[in-house]
Amino acid sequence: MRPGRRNLVTDVAGLRVGQAGDVLVKTGVTVLLGDAPFVAGVHVMGGAPGTRETDLLAPDRLVQEVDALVLSGGSAFGLDAAAGVVEGLRAMGRGFEVAGQRVPIVPGAILFDLANGGHKDWDEAPYRALGRAALAAASEEIELGSAGAGLGATTADLKGGLGSASLVLESGITVGALVAVNALGSAVMGGGPEFWAAPFEIGDEFGGHGVGRHDPLAEPRPEAKLGQSTTIAIVATDAALTQAQATRMAVAAHDGMARALVPSHTPFDGDLVFAAATGAKPLPEGGYEALRLGHAAAVCLARAIARGVYLARAAPGDTRPCWQELFGQD
Repeated sequence: MRPGRRNLVTDVAGLRVGQAGDVLVKTGVTVLLGDAPFVAGVHVMGGAPGTRETDLLAPDRLVQEVDALVLSGGSAFGLDAAAGVVEGLRAMGRGFEVAGQRVPIVPGAILFDLANGGHKDWDEAPYRALGRAALAAASEEIELGSAGAGLGATTADLKGGLGSASLVLESGITVGALVAVNALGSAVMGGGPEFWAAPFEIGDEFGGHGVGRHDPLAEPRPEAKLGQSTTIAIVATDAALTQAQATRMAVAAHDGMARALVPSHTPFDGDLVFAAATGAKPLPEGGYEALRLGHAAAVCLARAIARGVYLARAAPGDTRPCWQELFGQD
């Protein structure tokens, strides 16, 4: 395997990512948009998720494809971001046709960033407008770190952020990951600078510091309260997958989250992974390519998590330091 040209989820041809944020509120929205509808699945392993339209991603549901996926800050308020994306897509003529009407299918997930030092005294929550703005900004380039849904994200000891990474398999199939890292756990070993994801780093994409040391007997002592975390992600491929196969890829990708965040999948996180498949390339016969897709998705997600934390930037009012502040002198 090797990283794609951009080392971003948009190395999967036919996918674009748009982002919008509010630096005063310390929150934002990230949208994954397909040039055409794509197959999607989802798997939740956290104990406190916040979602929209995820039930329709089950393999036995009527609608088998979606137009976009949304990751948003704002806790329950952030679910409105998908409504803004739906409005924008409808204006583009996109959507599932029902009785002569176009109904865009846009599942979404949210993270909690309401206690991150930003101004939350709004009269009207900003997420619907941020969703529509993120859709309008969709492109193949992605700003990482303090951007989009990761703009106000935090972890146990550092600022979180928006991360992405990709791999091209020997078969020519591409896999990518996109993640907003807002974890109750930590992305670094023993306080840093080394990342838990270090064994999967390619080159020096998050500093090249190698594997650090940690206390295997240490018990987690989280500062976040119940429901104040959640890491939400998308793994994507250009392989032709059914919804059942996409769901299995999402399940496998959770391994990457567990490798990169300790602890992960806690009762207080809403950890969730969407999977997207554009269907541009047939899945090779033999059965093992589905295994390789899951492995690649997990590796990409672990790397993307570390990149999101590594590239976060300091801002006034932050409640956590960023990695670059503490360790970025090299």
